[in-house]
Amino acid sequence: MTTVIRTAGLVKRYGRTRALDGLDLTVESGQIHGFLGPNGAGKSTTIRVLLGLARATAGEATVLGGHPWRDAVRLHRRIAYVPGDVNVWPNLSGGETIDLLARLRGDGRDEGYRRERARLIEEFQFDPRKKGRAYSKGNRQKVALIAAFAVPADLYILDEPTSGLDPLMEVVFQRELARVRDAGGTVLLSSHILSEVEQLCDRVSIIRAGKVVESGTLAELRHLTRTEVSFAAADAASLGAIPDAHDLHVRDGRARFTIDSDRVAGALPALAQLGVEGLRVEPPSLEELFLRHYGDVVPGPEANPAAPADAAEPEPSEARR
Repeated sequence: MTTVIRTAGLVKRYGRTRALDGLDLTVESGQIHGFLGPNGAGKSTTIRVLLGLARATAGEATVLGGHPWRDAVRLHRRIAYVPGDVNVWPNLSGGETIDLLARLRGDGRDEGYRRERARLIEEFQFDPRKKGRAYSKGNRQKVALIAAFAVPADLYILDEPTSGLDPLMEVVFQRELARVRDAGGTVLLSSHILSEVEQLCDRVSIIRAGKVVESGTLAELRHLTRTEVSFAAADAASLGAIPDAHDLHVRDGRARFTIDSDRVAGALPALAQLGVEGLRVEPPSLEELFLRHYGDVVPGPEANPAAPADAAEPEPSEARR
């Protein structure tokens, strides 16, 4: 594998706001890499820097071996980008917009493109004849997704790409994402849908306050956490010592405890001696891994429901030169 995206000590300031604070991120070729964090964590700012839409204040960033700011025009021919809120030209039809976006990436005229475009239009159940002003949010997302997938790319940067899609179209999106990965493409996927990331991604990076706080495969991240084990048991008195078990208790006829994920196998002989016949082992979900870093900022039931959400990341002030 080769490194497709690498940032080291990346810093981005907007006035007094420090949107990125020494971010280190590595994305290898042929992977779907999940990029997780709530609004304001620095995801969109990172993506703007990687696309050459914002210039880093400090640190280093390379994309496909090039500099995202200086080499933006050359790199964009190899990158497909889908934002979370797509705007389209109101007087162009959806089909015309897709063709224009394809031509900006150096394609959109050959027979192979036309076949792929037609296939994706059918898969996404999209009407390309309507004008842009008539499209709903979900249909605007489809325009960007079809344009991104119709022209092969080395790197797909997707920032909340399924926003506004219904569940059926999300299945189509997941299928297309697996297809481009299998064809050798690399994907950086920013998403709030943790189940989607858990199902699709080869690796995950969690960002908080402009820094990557955890990165690795789900298996690696789970290795650092505790797994929940449960089985049928009459009462706690009937249980012997289970090595490395934490928080052992019995409720509603089931014994439950947590154990470091790399110690599960060592507890099995003791469970066998207890005559356990049915055992449920539940590794931590991606949501639980995520909440390790954000559980302290989840509002409680006493929180004011009318209070504003986390502040959105500031818009870049610099213009492209």
